[in-house]
Amino acid sequence: MKRKTDTFLENRMARYDQWLKKGKIDFSSKIIPIRESINTRQWVLPTDQVLTILRKADPIGLTDCVCRSHYQRCDHPREVCLLLNSVAAKEIEKKRARPVTVADASKVLNNANERGLVHLAFYMPGPEIYALCSCCDCCCHDLQILKKYQRPDLVVRSDFIAVDDPEKCIHCGECVQRCVFNARRMLLEKMNFDPNKCYGCGLCPTTCPVQAIDMRPVDHS
Repeated sequence: MKRKTDTFLENRMARYDQWLKKGKIDFSSKIIPIRESINTRQWVLPTDQVLTILRKADPIGLTDCVCRSHYQRCDHPREVCLLLNSVAAKEIEKKRARPVTVADASKVLNNANERGLVHLAFYMPGPEIYALCSCCDCCCHDLQILKKYQRPDLVVRSDFIAVDDPEKCIHCGECVQRCVFNARRMLLEKMNFDPNKCYGCGLCPTTCPVQAIDMRPVDHS
């Protein structure tokens, strides 16, 4: 079946490919695991990535998600895009974003988690993150490009991966509905997890009723 042309996505992908070809970027975005999914063991405390990034930003601007405003395919909140530093200052000055504190931004992230949204850090040419957005796979350009166009090279997995405890799992399927990357499926009334499809967003532990899922650092060795 021929895929319907989506100029919004294809123009975005063409821009990414041009930046990749010129060596201006290594990827377009990176998954940031939600704060609540990381347990409080000693080795995890320094990796509270979202708030660490926000605390270093000055200023922080909050604006509507461009993708969700464009597609309007869901009822998730639109004002979830957190702009950082010079980009935030520019958009605040032009009244296209409003200034917020780290505490305000934390509330936005917590609400996004409750709605099952994935935290993405976005990059333009250069080493710095310019935006943190809470994304749905029905509207987000990067998640759509990843899933519809099979472009995993553009989205970098987080530094964590989900690990299940089969002795605790009750195969209720709550985490299956929560996973936007299709890493979890119900097969013959049992939950099946494919770690190769896990992007480490951290949504699944926050919905597990028996705490059978943990987030652990990825072993890069």
